[in-house]
Amino acid sequence: MTMSEWTVRKLSDFCTFRYGKMPGDKIAYDTASYPIYSGYRITGHYSEFNIEKGELVVVARGVGGTGDVKITPQRCYLTNLAIAFDVDKSIACKKYLYYLFYPSKLRYLDSGAAQSQITISDLQRVKVNLPSLTTQTRIANILSAYDDAIENNNRRIALLEKAARELYREWFVRLRFPGYECVRFANGLPEGWEVKRLGEYCHVTDGTHDTPKETDNGVPLVTGKCINDGFIDFSRAYLISETDHNKIKKRSGLDSGDILFSNIGTVGSTCIVNYDREFSVKNIIILKPDNNMMKSSYLYYLLTSKSMQDVFSAQTNGASQQFVGLTYMRRFKVLVPHSSVLEKFTELVVPIINEKQVLQTQSQNLARQRDLLLPRLMSGKLEV
Repeated sequence: MTMSEWTVRKLSDFCTFRYGKMPGDKIAYDTASYPIYSGYRITGHYSEFNIEKGELVVVARGVGGTGDVKITPQRCYLTNLAIAFDVDKSIACKKYLYYLFYPSKLRYLDSGAAQSQITISDLQRVKVNLPSLTTQTRIANILSAYDDAIENNNRRIALLEKAARELYREWFVRLRFPGYECVRFANGLPEGWEVKRLGEYCHVTDGTHDTPKETDNGVPLVTGKCINDGFIDFSRAYLISETDHNKIKKRSGLDSGDILFSNIGTVGSTCIVNYDREFSVKNIIILKPDNNMMKSSYLYYLLTSKSMQDVFSAQTNGASQQFVGLTYMRRFKVLVPHSSVLEKFTELVVPIINEKQVLQTQSQNLARQRDLLLPRLMSGKLEV
């Protein structure tokens, strides 16, 4: 199909729109009810739903995401921070529109006022270039195949992570580690286990406190917002010069197996350094276990455990700027199991950590391929 056969139409020609609603007094906090979805994220649960799974929505107001287009992850209760599309299926394919606006092509509609906002009137005036419905569906199917593969990898990563976390809880929270029946306990601790300050167990430092100038080419500067679900999203980092990177490296150089812990803003986001590339970090605490994977794997699951995340949440609760200090982390007391138990734990979780990294790398490659393909399909340069 040639570009001359594509037609320009306003969204109002084939879409109607509605705002979500704020939930009433039936908010629940158990996952058995329907998620409350703001467009940004899931913020709670509710006894009712007002939108089906797979519907097209745009973040309409709030902070840091107005104009982002999303697909509802499941039946949920959509709040008034988002606007839902009702698409005439005889004219347009929802998934095609999603990729047309992907990832944030509607941000230009943001009014720029003190309160970031997009209105239904703004959306009604948007013009789009539409091929035939058949072509739209083919394009959406091609791009969806990449996202389906990424989602499959995400599910596998989640299962691997669940298995490792359950092992951590069983051994180091419930203290039912191998051979625990035959071990003597003193003062509530198994024999040979001890409590140490984190700064005694490993070297604890942090990244740069400066804000190096952004460059077009260079080395990524990773901050806490770049760490998500145990991985670094380098697409959210900005580039700094080699000179600035080398200055930071002298003080805060990274080694494989180091633990990165976000201590400002998104407090508690944690990952293991396992990347074959140079990068620097800012507003991040660095735990350096001296290339000891036995310590690295234990520290990662310790810091990401629910009990520790609750501690960090309580430490920052009520603060205008969430922050956990370097001194606090160095002095924080942690349980140090016997080396024989840590060795067995490492043997079991390191293959999980490595498999997660392989799957994440696959997903990153798939995302890059999709993003290279997307503009060519949407411009008609690549026929389907």
